[in-house]
Amino acid sequence: MKRELSLDIFRGLTLAAMILVNTPGSWSHVYAPLLHASWHGLTPTDLIFPFFLFIVGAAMFHSMGRIPKGQIPWVKIIKRTLLMFIIGFALNIYPFTGDPENWRVMGVLQRIALCYFVGALIILTLNTRGIWLASAGILIGYWLLMQINADPWSLEHNLVRQLDMAIIGTNHLYQGFGLAFDPEGLLSCLPATVTLLAGYLTSSMLSGCSNNQAKIKNLLTWAAIALLAGLLWHPLQPINKALWTGSYVLVTAAFAWLTLALIVYCHDIRQWQKGFHWAQVYGSNPLFIYVLSWLYAATLGQVILFEVDGKTTSAYQWTFEFFSGFMSQKNASLLFALIAVGLLYLLSAWLYKRKIFIKL
Repeated sequence: MKRELSLDIFRGLTLAAMILVNTPGSWSHVYAPLLHASWHGLTPTDLIFPFFLFIVGAAMFHSMGRIPKGQIPWVKIIKRTLLMFIIGFALNIYPFTGDPENWRVMGVLQRIALCYFVGALIILTLNTRGIWLASAGILIGYWLLMQINADPWSLEHNLVRQLDMAIIGTNHLYQGFGLAFDPEGLLSCLPATVTLLAGYLTSSMLSGCSNNQAKIKNLLTWAAIALLAGLLWHPLQPINKALWTGSYVLVTAAFAWLTLALIVYCHDIRQWQKGFHWAQVYGSNPLFIYVLSWLYAATLGQVILFEVDGKTTSAYQWTFEFFSGFMSQKNASLLFALIAVGLLYLLSAWLYKRKIFIKL
């Protein structure tokens, strides 16, 4: 099965965007499009994680496409799931100086790991029609299950939060919303798995298209249907990244398909290939570069500490303040993030040139 260059480019663009929004010089000085919606709603930043999961699913079409249905390589799947989960958990607690009673359990890689596990079982068990039906069943089932609570889409009373507190514990959840709530909760991994399956189904569809025009037609058709369905569902189940609602799944999948259609048009039809090669390079080691981006930020912010004018500061804070000395604080914060993107691109290019591809 031939790999789709459009998906490789999409992966690189998504990874660069993820590093950009995750590494500002200061979270207090960030341009609005580079921040998540506070609760309900959608910003450009809210597209990045689902795009990343989408790409994981797209890659699974090639890694699992030759495995006969019903034959599940349990050892391989469990090993990869545990490896991603453990690495994600280790990133949460790096540099290992915090109180174990407050270690956060879930996170981005942990969600990818669980979605990979569930998605792999579905992909290796069901045919294409079955995967579509399973995806619809998960989204509808999640919507109905969430309504067990009287106020299902609120921050305080949603079922995702209540289950996580009961299973994981309040102290081991993300605290950034002002109370214990994890945007990568256990229950919401189910609809997130549908995002992964959308990527798998996209790779399957693209591999069966005879020409680029057919690819664009299918991508635009899927996008229009998903966007309309997501917007119609929004009044009953708000678009919400933190809860990964069904409407959010549909709308973000629509934007993924629109983005892919644009890439196919620009790269494959118009042959604007030079302008996209960097993205193909950037996406060649996605999970490895993501892990390094986290270590880079955490090391600058928590490990490299020194005294300035009698006060302890970090390399992260010092660099941001240095940039702030000759530009606005928002621009300084953006420049800090762009430097991170650039440095990790140089590493990606070095690995790509030497044909080093690190798989997790």
